[in-house]
Amino acid sequence: MFTGLIEAVGEATEVKPTASGFRLRVATQLAAELSLGDSLAMNGVCLTVVAIDAGGVHADVSPETVRVSAFGGLKRGSLLNLERPLRADARLGGHFVQGHVDATGTIDEIRKDGDSWWLTVRFPPALAPYIVRKGSIAVDGISLTVAGVDDQRFDVQIIPYTWEHTNLHSAKVNDLVNLECDILGKYVVRAIEATGQGRVGKMP
Repeated sequence: MFTGLIEAVGEATEVKPTASGFRLRVATQLAAELSLGDSLAMNGVCLTVVAIDAGGVHADVSPETVRVSAFGGLKRGSLLNLERPLRADARLGGHFVQGHVDATGTIDEIRKDGDSWWLTVRFPPALAPYIVRKGSIAVDGISLTVAGVDDQRFDVQIIPYTWEHTNLHSAKVNDLVNLECDILGKYVVRAIEATGQGRVGKMP
């Protein structure tokens, strides 16, 4: 379980195809604080640390992860938002993020507003029931608040600190981003369906 509060931004230095996906090496200052088998969220995807070297960690990315996330377009030099799992005795500053990507979205617009930025993201129709104004959503693993939403797009405002300390400062229009909807909202929708009040939506 994660919070969506990014600890560091790492850089993909190796993306090596394997028989079942690819092996990813990420250069990060967090390497010295991680152990083999640890979970690490990379752009909102929960991966397992399978090797550690001086200044970097390695993780295996499965075909299913490539299918449901934006990792299919990952290349050397890509910047990745990194977060270690939430400790049981820690404050929850963001929201509950599982590291299980629901779908990818597309950045439609980036516009500056004073010292902040507006980000407009287009999402698959199946996610519409799970995205609500003033609700939480994880975009590439970043816990953000939905400022506006319709059936196709949502807006979030990015403060200067988040812009500078995540990979958003390198984002471009038409980039794919990993989306994870709030787990509490998913349970609410499922409960409505289970009580026979109709099918609300279906994840991709």
